[in-house]
Amino acid sequence: MFLWDQIAFGPVQSRRLGSSLGINVSPTTVKICSFDCIYCECGWTFEKSIDPDLFFSVKEIMAAIEAKLLQCRDAGIQIDSITFSGNGEPTLHPNFNQIIDNLIVLRNKYFSKTSITCLSNATQLANKEVLKSLKKIENSVLKLDAVTEPLFQLINKPTIPVSVSDIITQLQQLHGAFVLQTLFLKGEIDGQRFNNAAEPHLALWLEVVQQLHPKKVMLYSLDRSTPAQELEKIPLEELDGIAQRVREMGVLAEAY
Repeated sequence: MFLWDQIAFGPVQSRRLGSSLGINVSPTTVKICSFDCIYCECGWTFEKSIDPDLFFSVKEIMAAIEAKLLQCRDAGIQIDSITFSGNGEPTLHPNFNQIIDNLIVLRNKYFSKTSITCLSNATQLANKEVLKSLKKIENSVLKLDAVTEPLFQLINKPTIPVSVSDIITQLQQLHGAFVLQTLFLKGEIDGQRFNNAAEPHLALWLEVVQQLHPKKVMLYSLDRSTPAQELEKIPLEELDGIAQRVREMGVLAEAY
């Protein structure tokens, strides 16, 4: 497991986003997230409290981003996406809306054709400022790994009071103007076998996708080491089959 040690890093080649300049608004020494996902590349969420004072200031964040954008521009490095990811959930930053507004200005100045992406677990959509900010960017990529409460609790292990029905309700507020991402996997946790790519869960997940009708669905499986050990990757052929079922509903889908 690892933590990003910078605010702005890369660009790295992303399976889903191309040349992606990463933005980490969380601390570099600890993961801060509203989930404790069993598969997270950053490891377990040991810091359960969400203390605003732990985050980088807006001034620090914007200075680091501008320096990186200038470096890439001067070196002729292509950036397809400026992507919020990093050491936890980016929308937990207390000034996320201000960061988005400032980043749009910098993006327009240095890389006007580059998309802004936020990889989010969608737990903060009830915050009106977060919701408004996500609507301003090109790619709000929002997680939905499970649609039943037991499987949601098993895979994503929220660290704040939130249910998957809450998240689905909040996703409806975007009226399809977002990208849905789902990580499919199987394995065993605490003696309990699971597979979110299998029936009956898969049929329920497809029903929710049809209901939400996002502009795109991104399907992927494990690619890096995970904090939980008894986990297995879903083969690309199986992901492709799920993606085809999504396409048959009139929703763009890609498997990675």
